[in-house]
Amino acid sequence: MKDVKIEFRKPIYPINKELNEYLNKYHRLTKTSLQYDDLLRFTDFVNLEDKEGNDTHWLGVYYTEFEHKEIEASLNKIYTLLHSDGDEDSLPYLTVDSIDYCTFGNSKPFRIRVRNILNDNYTNYYIKKADASRIYGLEMEEILSPHRINFLVDSDTLIEEHILGIPGDVFIKKYLDDCGELEKNQIAKEFVKFNERCFIGLLGDMRSYNYVVIPMHDFDQVFYRIRPIDFDQQNYEGNLKIYRPQYFKENKAMVELVNNRLKPNSIEQYRKEVRAITVKRISNSQKRIKHLLRVMKGDNISPTEHIDQLKTGFKKLYKTTQFDDCTSMGDILEQSIIHTINQYNTLK
Repeated sequence: MKDVKIEFRKPIYPINKELNEYLNKYHRLTKTSLQYDDLLRFTDFVNLEDKEGNDTHWLGVYYTEFEHKEIEASLNKIYTLLHSDGDEDSLPYLTVDSIDYCTFGNSKPFRIRVRNILNDNYTNYYIKKADASRIYGLEMEEILSPHRINFLVDSDTLIEEHILGIPGDVFIKKYLDDCGELEKNQIAKEFVKFNERCFIGLLGDMRSYNYVVIPMHDFDQVFYRIRPIDFDQQNYEGNLKIYRPQYFKENKAMVELVNNRLKPNSIEQYRKEVRAITVKRISNSQKRIKHLLRVMKGDNISPTEHIDQLKTGFKKLYKTTQFDDCTSMGDILEQSIIHTINQYNTLK
């Protein structure tokens, strides 16, 4: 299995005026008393390890007593903004159990764990440096996928809900071999569908640690869904293979599962199902996706050489001149979506 590699770390792209107006229209903007940079003022930290003693690339961070009280109050308020539109009735019952900082990846997120002291239930959410391409990825996930996603933006700070599930690398290592035969067949099908959704929406870098596997119980059966949790590589890379999870070595076990359990005609049928349901979602969100693509087409979220490489790749793949006039990643995504719609209409 040949691996594809991402050679350079993607830069953070600022939110321009047009994207900010789009976010405001669809109720993604908020105002908080705490910004991402404020959380960087921690005075001490400890390395966090998993149950086996392995480094998790997360640091448990600490602040001075005075700053901690101020930060905790702001974080509890942000929690209410994310989950209950700022309703303050629950604030007396919320406490921040931990603030963790990730040293791995592009967004360098802070993970906030908020606990309700009345019942000890807790919820995680993330505070990250706002990145335009990541926000485009979150919005495309909202529109094109079967999943809803909750996030807010305040200036250059991104507040993002935690997506429940088992990290793909953990699932492959600890749970996949113990799955039953029918479960493995179902996981193979879901990976095919996940692979196709990523390609249609041009969401890249879906290595196993960038998605989660979600078990869903139904009577005496367990079904599985696969959902992305990292959206940094939305429409950035020029290599077409970056947008297909099947080409990453971290997903080798999933690819082997597909090859061993699904026949080529079944794989193609599942791909068609994804295209059909995606086209229906686009039809139901026409105004929103047109607005988003219009903003994206005028934005700079990738180097020119990546744009040229990607449109050349599509031209060879589809044997068409449809992508020749594309001058931005937004143009390429629009043409990719148009091609998917045309495929669906032709089959229909």
